[in-house]
Amino acid sequence: MGAGPAGIEAAAALAASGCGVVVFEKNERPLSNITDKACLFPNFESADTVAAQLLAKLSHPNISLQCGHDVSCITSAGTDPAAGWRVDDESFDAVLLATGYTTFNAKRKEELGYGIYPGVHTSLELEQMIRNKEIRNSISNLPKRIVFLQCVGSRDEKTGNHYCSKLCCVTAVKQAIEVKKLLPSVEAYVFYMDLRMWGQHYEELYRTAQQEYGVKFVRGRISEAGGTFDGRVQIKAEDTLLGLPLRMTSDLLVLMVGMESSDGTRRLSTLCDICGDYGFAQSLDPHLRDNLTPRQGLFVAGACKRPMTLTDSVVDGRSAAFAILSAADNK
Repeated sequence: MGAGPAGIEAAAALAASGCGVVVFEKNERPLSNITDKACLFPNFESADTVAAQLLAKLSHPNISLQCGHDVSCITSAGTDPAAGWRVDDESFDAVLLATGYTTFNAKRKEELGYGIYPGVHTSLELEQMIRNKEIRNSISNLPKRIVFLQCVGSRDEKTGNHYCSKLCCVTAVKQAIEVKKLLPSVEAYVFYMDLRMWGQHYEELYRTAQQEYGVKFVRGRISEAGGTFDGRVQIKAEDTLLGLPLRMTSDLLVLMVGMESSDGTRRLSTLCDICGDYGFAQSLDPHLRDNLTPRQGLFVAGACKRPMTLTDSVVDGRSAAFAILSAADNK
């Protein structure tokens, strides 16, 4: 269930091993969380190129893709745990939950003005501007200053999301570089709690943003954003390194929204009795049995378990396929 990177990679690996695979996708097309991006970190490869390579794997004759299918029911096929599973009206030997994530609704942070002031955007909306090579402020002029705010909906007691979303830091760095490539004269500021550049080449990307593109990083939190008469955004913040209050006006304020469990993940993991912290699906343990669940024949993969990068999700999908094949061999 789920035609994201984890679900597709698992389906491809299972199909190559001779298994018949049905992929249920709630949306009308697969990979909705990739095809809305411009380029991917850390090497700025086209998101369309990566998506095309993943989609090509669905052409395997052993794979049946059913888009627009919102699974409503998952039940054990019988009292014997080895009897398999029923998904809606179909029977399967095994079920893989790969229902992915959704992004935080920035309207829940009213003090940041999203949905109130036209100059406040989410990182997904900026991604579309970059994809279309058309970055404009609220009155359709080229922006002179853009401010990025990290950890919107993550590491936040007020929203109830105490965890790090893992992608926001490097996404802000990537987007700041992309903006500077399109608009070399624009001022780009990134406000952060602390930068968690924990992937290969991520730290180098951070240095490149500073040294080659002049992106400025401010350690501090924005407490409030408001609109100005000319459609810009005025922010109030604190530079926590200097210990001084700060006020700045920007053409665009970009909120780096974190990852949350999707509606499908919450509903289906609850239905299967594997719903864990923050509504993510709970695996058997995060070390050696991370694709297994307490329910025999039920497996989990990808960002339905926790925030993951695209690379993490692909690798986890392959791991899930191996776990499914191993379980079948041990029957």
